[in-house]
Order: sequence, then structure tokens, then C-alpha cells
Amino acid sequence: MKTERLKTDILIIGGGTAGCYAALTISENSDAKVLICEKAHIKRSGCLAAGVNALNAYIAEGKTPQDYVDYAKKDADNIVREDLLLTMSERLNAVTKRLEQLGLVILKDKNGKYVTRGNRNLKINGENIKPILANAVKKLPNTDVLNRVNITDFFVKNNRISGAFGFGIENETFYIIEANAVIVATGGAAGLYKPNNPGFSRHKMWYPPFNTGAGYAMGIKAGAEMTTFEMRFIALRCKDTIAPTGTLAQGVGAKQINSLGEVYETKYGITTSQRVYGTVNENQQGRGPCYLQTEGITAEQDNSLKKAYLNMAPSQTLKWIESGKNPSEQNVEIEGTEPYIVGGHTASGYWVDTKRATTVKGLFAAGDVAGGCPQKYVTGALAEGEIAALSAINFVNENNSVPIDEAMTEEHIQEAEKFLTDNNSRFTAEQLEEAMQTVMDSYAGGIKTNYRFNEKQLNIADERIVNLLKLSENLYAEDFQELMYIYELRERLVVCRSVIAHLKARKETRWHSFAENLDYPDKDDKNFLKYVNSRYQDGEIKIILRDLVDGGTAYEHSY
Repeated sequence: MKTERLKTDILIIGGGTAGCYAALTISENSDAKVLICEKAHIKRSGCLAAGVNALNAYIAEGKTPQDYVDYAKKDADNIVREDLLLTMSERLNAVTKRLEQLGLVILKDKNGKYVTRGNRNLKINGENIKPILANAVKKLPNTDVLNRVNITDFFVKNNRISGAFGFGIENETFYIIEANAVIVATGGAAGLYKPNNPGFSRHKMWYPPFNTGAGYAMGIKAGAEMTTFEMRFIALRCKDTIAPTGTLAQGVGAKQINSLGEVYETKYGITTSQRVYGTVNENQQGRGPCYLQTEGITAEQDNSLKKAYLNMAPSQTLKWIESGKNPSEQNVEIEGTEPYIVGGHTASGYWVDTKRATTVKGLFAAGDVAGGCPQKYVTGALAEGEIAALSAINFVNENNSVPIDEAMTEEHIQEAEKFLTDNNSRFTAEQLEEAMQTVMDSYAGGIKTNYRFNEKQLNIADERIVNLLKLSENLYAEDFQELMYIYELRERLVVCRSVIAHLKARKETRWHSFAENLDYPDKDDKNFLKYVNSRYQDGEIKIILRDLVDGGTAYEHSY
């Protein structure tokens, strides 16, 4: 295996939404040398790969950033970091304007004002949003992009990061990358649980199947403090296609109805978790299937919906066309997805301060991987990329880089070479991944159990995940693509352990379906109006309960 050493001022891991915007911000505010490592290709990677048809986080006319904070806080039943939400919200409109300047088409009315969708959303033509960001990054000076490079581990010593390790999937090169500061922007974790669609169609899921929780896993193993992994995200989606439902609910005002035609969303509530919970309950009580009521909408709305889905989920438009019926002629059946860990919709991720600094010195987090700040969506990820970038610049200006330890380097090279040479495993990465998903589905609140779990089940889940981690140590890769699959599996298994520990630690049910604890079915503000945080120490996950950060207070790390 070839090895190559690289050195940069700031390493950005993940070339998605937050990573691209972080690079743009660094270039505009400093002459620092930047390296972006992206395991796919920056042009079509991350959550924006297929495009989007709306920007879901925007401060509309007559609204304030504090209004957005209040909305997100209510949706998450108070378990949020208000300081993070406010610092993000204050930047939403500025990053939106910057996106438009880069070439994004944002729809406007005859008066030249943005066309809103609901209270916080803007309609866009966003099928090329990711290439627009990637092209802007390509033009930057002092910025290099390594595509098809899979970063596997941070180098952290004495709680100070000084770089990362990874390998080139196509050039079969092991990279040792020294950096004064690191921004992790790898996205959340999909594929922990058994998905809606099996086999060949398993990639048809809400969240990108290539987001494996790599950034979470690297931070967990390095001892970074993590937060709120128990607030899983379960999306309510169009059945089979797993296409978004927000375009129907907000775009044409479609209500959630059961098979009897009854509107049930008013019975359960309209927070994100309540919409899922209501659908699960209606099905369980024999009033399913459940739908979004589109029958009777106008021909103009029909065309608008079909065009909108072509921007982000073409399979839904194709389903309407193949059935020979427009949305106005048939309601759209809905279902919940498997659970994900994603800090862009819930509060899961790194425990960060308002500078988006993690508890590891020199390591910053942005986008889906940063915790405490839900309802980010695209513009929130851009805002956090900007904040993390400005903080990283300040850190580099005030701190000297620390060299990577040679013994640690050799250890990581040997680990990768072992997977490529020792052909003794009875299993493949794919088989162990399916076993992991079965365990999580059955014992940690997956679709099979209607997202419900108890402590005894979680104990079984943890025991079996630990066993799968041990089995994964002996996997064999025939090439570097398979080597990536092994590391992706191991990342997911590490995240699974943290999810299980967090679910077990919150002994209440605050978010129905997201964390439906059968041992503790009621909300407990007295003991759990707190953040459930964790830190990995000596092979075990140590739970830390932290008090809520007041709205007017900014939390900063003391290290």
C-alpha cells in the first residue's frame, strides 16, 4: 500500500453542504491553506446530491431569528441549545443571498420578492444546488479537493487534534494528513436500522445511504463529548418511493387522513415526531393505511407537484405517471422510515459551543454532524459551515500545529493492511451489516417494533452490537472499495452503541416514536429536562447529564 503525507492549515472532512461553505468562508477571510477530503465526488455528494425544491430555513418578512429559535425549540420539546439556534438563525438570510449570487434560482413574485412556502420556506429550482457549490469551491485559491478519499480516524493526543488518517479508494494510497485545525462536516448516520425497502431497493431511503456516521464515530473514538443521540429522526414519507411529504403538506395544504377519511393530525399534534406517532397509531388501531389528502386539488397544483418532485425525488413523479392518475385523483399513502441519527433535523451530534468547537481542541463541527441545533436544513448547514470556518481561522492564527505521532501512524497503516491481506473471515461486511440492522430493528426500536423499545431489549442490542464489532475485526477486503465498506460498517457499529446507550439513559418518553421507551411511557420534566450527553472512555460509554443552556446564555468550552 502506497503512503502519502500531506500538510495543510485546515482540513475539512466531508465535501457536502457545510464543508463546501466552510471552504468558501475560509478563502474569503484568510489565506489559510485548505484541504477537503470527500469519499465520493464533491460535485454530487451529501444530502444535496439529488437536489432540493425548497430552502426550509429562512427568516421570512415580519419574522425574526428568535421566532425560528422558538419554533425549533417547541418542535423538540425544549431539548435544544438556544444559543446555537440563535447564532445559526441570524445567518440564514445572508447565506441564502450568497447562494443566489452563486447561481441558485430562487423563485420570485412580480414584485421581486422571494416566493415563500409556509412561514419559513422558500421555493427554489434546486436540482443543481450541489454542482453550484462545488464549482464555487473549485475556483478557490489555496484550496485542494481530494475526491474518493475515505477518512477513517482523527489523530488526537492530549485532547488536541493534529490531523487525520484515510485512504484513496481509487489510487490505493494511505494518507497521513497533518492539519492545525479540522472541520468535520461528514453528515449524519443512515443504515443503522433495517430500511423500509429490502434487497436491491434498500438504497431508497430518506437520508443518503452513503452517510454512515463516520464523523460521529471518529469523534466518539477520540473521546469527544456527544449529545442527544436518543433523539432519533424518523421521516414521514411517501410510501415506497420514500419521497418528501413536506411539499404536499405545505405546498398544497394536504392533511394527514386515515382510511376512513378522518383527519388525524389534529388528534396527535403536528410536531415532527407527533406526525409519525399518529400514523403508527392509526395503523395499529386498524384505521390504516394513512394518506396525505391530495384528492380534489387543482390541475395547476398537479403540475406544480410533479415538477417539484422532479427536482428532488423523481420516483414519486414517475409513480404518478405510471399509475395514470394525478395527485388530484388519488391520495398519497405515507409511512415512517427507519430511524436515523442526524443533527440537521434533530439535536444529535457533537457537543459544541457557539463557535462550533467540539470538546477536542482544534476540532470544529458543522451541519448534520453538529448537535444541539435541530431544524438546520440546507441554509442552517451553510450557516454552521461559516461559523466553524471563522472559528478555525482564529484557532490557526493563535495556535501552532502539532505533528502526528509516528507510532500511531504505523498502527493505522497496519490495521488497513490487515483487512487487505488476512483472508480468514467467515463473513462479509454486507452480512454483518444486515445482522446489525436486524439487531437494531428488533431490539432498539426499529420499524418492526413500531419504534418502541424497553431496557431489556436495549441490553440485548448492545451485547450483540459489541459481538459484531469483534467479528468485524477479522473482515477481508479484496480491494479498496471493499475496504471502505468495512470501515463504513465499523463506523455504524460504533454509532449504534452510542444510540443504544443514549436511548437507555433517557428514562422517559419525550418524543413519541423518536424515543418511545416502554419502561417509561410518560414525559419527566423533573429529571430529564436535561441534555443526555456521553463520552467514550476505556471501551465504555459514560453518560453525562447536563442542565439546559438558557436562551440568553452562550455556552463556551472551558477545556
